[in-house]
Amino acid sequence: MSGKSPVSASEEQRSALTALAGSRDRGEADRARAILLTLSGWTSPRIAEAFSVREDTVRLWRSDFSRGGLDALKASVAPGPPPVKSETALRVVTPLLEEPVANPRTGRSRGCGRRSRRARESASAARNCPRRCEKKVPLPTAAAHSERAAGCQRGRSDRLASTVA
Repeated sequence: MSGKSPVSASEEQRSALTALAGSRDRGEADRARAILLTLSGWTSPRIAEAFSVREDTVRLWRSDFSRGGLDALKASVAPGPPPVKSETALRVVTPLLEEPVANPRTGRSRGCGRRSRRARESASAARNCPRRCEKKVPLPTAAAHSERAAGCQRGRSDRLASTVA
C-alpha cells in the first residue's frame, strides 16, 4: 500500500514532537523525528533508510502515534525490578565525568596538543618498523595474508628467533 500516510497532528502536537525530537533518549527522538518527517510528506522507505530501521518499524511508530499520541512515542520503563547496577554505575561515573581532567605534573588538561617523548618515540617506531625490520633481518617469503610475518620485532621476538634459526 503506497500513498500519503493518514497521520495528522495539531500545532500543539507538532511543537511537542519538536521538543521530543531533541530528547536525550535516542529512541524517543528518532520516533518523534519520524512522525515529523511523515507529517512533512516523507514515505516509509525514505524514513526507514534515514534512521537505518525497517519500513515496518516506521509504520509501527506511526500507528503508535495515531493510537496513543505523543505518550506512545516516549520511552517506557521495562517491567521488572529496577536496574540496580546501572544506577550505581551512574552514581560513581557522573562525578568523575564532570570534573576537569588535568595532568598532575603539568596542570594542563588533556588534548593540549603536546605529546610526551615516549608517545613520540612509539609513534615513530610504529611508522618506521617495517623498514627497520627489513634492513636488519631479511624477511622470508610469506603468505599474502600475513603482512607482518616473522620480521617485525615489536613484541614478536619468538617468531624472529624461529626465522633466524
